[in-house]
Amino acid sequence: MEGIIAGIYDIGCFVGAILAFMTADRLGRKGSITVGSWIMVVGTILQTSATERIQMIISRLITGMGNGMNTVNVPIWQAESFKSHNRGAMLIIQSALIALGHPLSTFMGLASRQAEPSSFGWRWPIAFQGVFIVFILLTLPFLPESPRWLVQHGRVEEATDVFARLGGKHTTIDDPKILVERDDVVKSVEEERRLGEATWGEVFTEGPNRNISRVLLGAGPYMFNQWSGINSLAYFLPITFERNIGLSTELSLIIAGVLGIQYFFVSWLPYFFIEKVGRRKMLMASAAACSFCMVMIAIMLKVNTVPSNWVFVAFCFIFFDVFSLGILPVSWMYASEIMPLRTRNKGVALGVGSHWLSNFVVVYVTPSAIANLGYKLYIIWAVLNASFVPITWLWYPETARRSLEDMDEIFRHERFGLTKTRSPGTRTKEGGDGVIRESDTEAEIYQVEGKKTPDS
Repeated sequence: MEGIIAGIYDIGCFVGAILAFMTADRLGRKGSITVGSWIMVVGTILQTSATERIQMIISRLITGMGNGMNTVNVPIWQAESFKSHNRGAMLIIQSALIALGHPLSTFMGLASRQAEPSSFGWRWPIAFQGVFIVFILLTLPFLPESPRWLVQHGRVEEATDVFARLGGKHTTIDDPKILVERDDVVKSVEEERRLGEATWGEVFTEGPNRNISRVLLGAGPYMFNQWSGINSLAYFLPITFERNIGLSTELSLIIAGVLGIQYFFVSWLPYFFIEKVGRRKMLMASAAACSFCMVMIAIMLKVNTVPSNWVFVAFCFIFFDVFSLGILPVSWMYASEIMPLRTRNKGVALGVGSHWLSNFVVVYVTPSAIANLGYKLYIIWAVLNASFVPITWLWYPETARRSLEDMDEIFRHERFGLTKTRSPGTRTKEGGDGVIRESDTEAEIYQVEGKKTPDS
């Protein structure tokens, strides 16, 4: 029953992610996040007031649905609003705040254990999530809507104003850079309108925009996130410390909380270099390092001595650090960067849905896997992490310092299969010349009107 109560939240997130496409286009990114947040408010109230198991199960399902909707719409909103030269750095903030949830929940659990035994001990941590939801609802009215969504719905003047607001303090709607950016989006939207409204059938076909390729590539990093084994450790870390090292429950929670604090601070580091290094290199380096950590964790658990158990703890710390430097941030930004505006909602929804479904499977099977496989479970995680390296190198084009419209051009001119786009683009804060050049490939994709691609 505990497994069902814990896992039903992930099922709710999966359902919410799939349903998100129904509101994202009609209500806008802000409107959809508002709906998702209110659903979470209802779910939180029902969870906090639960007196029966069935109420807790249903309320966690409802809360998960709201969160699933938001985890689709927030990355899309961010990707469509941030500038290409620092979009990745801005998206790091989201992944860092995800990491913050780990120590926060751990220390709240520790605090609850110090309270007198009563229902209050578990009700107040559940109710506390409402603080963040209310903060979202209070701040949303003051934030700009996605300019690309505005253009898509014929509100070009509003979109121009938003582009100018996002351009900085001294940027006006008449700024040439703003007008070029707006015109690029308008041109892209007009082409998509010419093709008509996207259907689910179109999402699952290749076509000139390589839709199914982009859906699969977008879902990949989300699944890398879960199948790295991160939540196999994160969900059960205090219990693992308790059982493998013989620590007290309180000390296990403290160590897990300290690990979470380090995880949070390290997760900010990619902010300073993700645009320069690029998504691909960070993802591959992170996956390779995670694989090594999982090998060492498996060895230490197999040896099972007092020193090896503390080395196991050390590699748990290192695993969370290297995970936060690549797999964590890239998994939450990549899909929204490569999907065409026409199918972005549906494509990202499928990617986020795969994330939450994978999360449910990993968390559900981990207790029995630990009991039956022991250290061998971590060898499985090591092999999976290692497999992410060649997969990324072979098939994943680089998105750093490229506009969303640049990525459309890349996918139109790269056939299904091995990518030739392996280095960051050339767009800078000053805007650049609009030309994407790849130093290590044969591909050059020109977006300057009147020029042709080399294979034209």
